[in-house]
Amino acid sequence: MKKSVAVLGLGRYGISLAKSLYEMGADVLVADKNEDLIKEMADFCTVGICADLENEEEIKSLDIKNMDIVVCAMGRNLSASIMSVAVAKELGVPLVVAKSSSERMSSILKKVGADKIIIPEDFGGLQSARILISDTFIDYFQLDENLSMVEIRPRDSWIGKNLLELDLRKKYKLNVVAVKNSQTKWGFIDPQRKLTSDTTLLVVIETNELNKINKG
Repeated sequence: MKKSVAVLGLGRYGISLAKSLYEMGADVLVADKNEDLIKEMADFCTVGICADLENEEEIKSLDIKNMDIVVCAMGRNLSASIMSVAVAKELGVPLVVAKSSSERMSSILKKVGADKIIIPEDFGGLQSARILISDTFIDYFQLDENLSMVEIRPRDSWIGKNLLELDLRKKYKLNVVAVKNSQTKWGFIDPQRKLTSDTTLLVVIETNELNKINKG
C-alpha cells in the first residue's frame, strides 16, 4: 500500500526528500510559501500547494490529517517548524518528522511533539526517504557507493524461519552481522535461531539491492 507523505518546506533538503519519496512511489504533498518552487516541483509530487507555514489556518487547510507522515523541513525557520509540528500532532498525524539545524532546536521540536528529528548534515534526502517509506528499514547508513549498513525488521514472511531457511545472502546479496530484540543488546546470530516479530537485524547489503529488500 502506498504511503502518503507531506513535505512542508522546499529548501534543498525538502526538495531532495520529496523527489526521492515520489520516485519511490509514495503519494507526496509539498507545501511552501514560494510559488515558484511549487511550480518547479509539479513533476515531482502528487500535490503542490503554496502556503504560509507559519500560519496555523493555512497549515490546516493542507488537509494533512489524512497523511501517514508529515515532514517539517524548515530547518532554519523555528517558528514555522514549531507551528507545523504542533498542528500536525493536533490533527493526529501518526508520524511527524522535523528537520533541525541545532541541538537546541531539536530539543524544542521534541517538546512540541516531533516524533523524529532529522539533521540533514547527518542524513540526506534519499536516506530519509528510504527509511520513511519503508516498513522494513529502521536505520540506514551508506558505507560507500557500493555498500550500506541497515537496521531492519524481519518481513512477515521471515518470521518463524531461520537464516539457513531464508538464505538472505543469496536472495538479497546481504550479510547479517548482528541481531537483537527488545530484551537484549546486539550480538552474533545463531543461523538456526528462528526470527520473531521482536527481532532486529543489522545487515550489510549492496546499495543497489535496497529497494529489492524493501519490496520483498
